[in-house]
Amino acid sequence: MSVKALKPYDFPAKDVRTNFPAPLLYIGWEDHLMYCSPVALPLPAETPFGALAQAVLPGVYGAHPDFGRIDWDKVEWFKSGQAWKPDPAKSLEANGLKHKDAIRFRTPGLTGIHGSFS
Repeated sequence: MSVKALKPYDFPAKDVRTNFPAPLLYIGWEDHLMYCSPVALPLPAETPFGALAQAVLPGVYGAHPDFGRIDWDKVEWFKSGQAWKPDPAKSLEANGLKHKDAIRFRTPGLTGIHGSFS
């Protein structure tokens, strides 16, 4: 929805990269609505993409009963709604991720608690 301002709407954006300790990355888990929206994580651009599964996401989604059953070799990744194949050995930046990008992952065969999508 567009906004029609009644007066000039001219001020610097507060959500620029320089105002954060690290670039923000939004990450969402498909078919697991126990987490209703992507989480925003400040992650250094040099973080290897493979560290998400090993070091970052367990602290975010690890309490979910499905998390320990994820086969990371079969995970499907999405960027801007499109299928995407990140290189786990490359950094977030080398995989084309920048401040405030959103990615999602789908875990085939896992659809929430008892298949409830929660």
